[in-house]
Amino acid sequence: MNILTKLLSKPALKPLFGQRNRGIEIKSAAEIEIMRISGQIVATVLKEIAEIAEPGMTTADLDAYAEKRIRQMDATPSFKGYHGFPASICASVNHQVVHGIPSRKQVLKAGDILKVDTGAYYQGYHGDSCITIPLGKIPASTQKLIDVAEQALYEGIKQVKPGNTLLDIAGGIEDYVQPYGYTIVENYTGHGVGRNLHEEPAVFNFRTHDLPNVTLHPGMTLAIEPIINAGSKVTRVLPDQWTVVTVDNALSAQFEHTVLVTEKGYEILTDRTLV
Repeated sequence: MNILTKLLSKPALKPLFGQRNRGIEIKSAAEIEIMRISGQIVATVLKEIAEIAEPGMTTADLDAYAEKRIRQMDATPSFKGYHGFPASICASVNHQVVHGIPSRKQVLKAGDILKVDTGAYYQGYHGDSCITIPLGKIPASTQKLIDVAEQALYEGIKQVKPGNTLLDIAGGIEDYVQPYGYTIVENYTGHGVGRNLHEEPAVFNFRTHDLPNVTLHPGMTLAIEPIINAGSKVTRVLPDQWTVVTVDNALSAQFEHTVLVTEKGYEILTDRTLV
């Protein structure tokens, strides 16, 4: 789940479930093992949603399914109630960028692309991940946007290792995306994740000196989540105060993984190929 950069760095941000902001945490082996499970729960739910989502369903249908499955696996939906968010998934269609609220009125159609972002809170720790799902047959240009967004995530993840920095992650993403002529949304970033859904640091997807650069150390857990637009990078928030859309109605695609910094590199805790 993305969050406004300015909100993430705001000291008054209230953590989920009343937990205080602890700064950048290095997770212990026991904590990492729990996060592997929360990550597997999220991966399972997203893999299943990708398999069942089809034209004619509503985003509310998918939200109900996600909540049911998360609870069946002895976890709690991370998003539901978070700062007042009313659902267990963010469901953002086409030009909706992030934080789309599931609705019975939002009927999926062939040709749509759907971003599904969800989190699971298991034994005190969160997992967080997002995928973009094509509905039915889509144009080759739309598939290209999805493919670039997904690979951009992995280009960023490749930079995760002790001694590298957040700027290395951002550079990996930016250098991959730019040649395609797409833009990277800058108003929303990834984040640390663990005891709280959103922890320090802000994990940016573009080169900047406006946010703190951080050196990576083993035991850090990061939600890396680039958002790639076919048109302008500029976004706006709808009157519901949650749903973010592109200002030019261009399509947007997003992928996210919860990633552990290991002694030699990284481990993707929300890897869908492992479930």
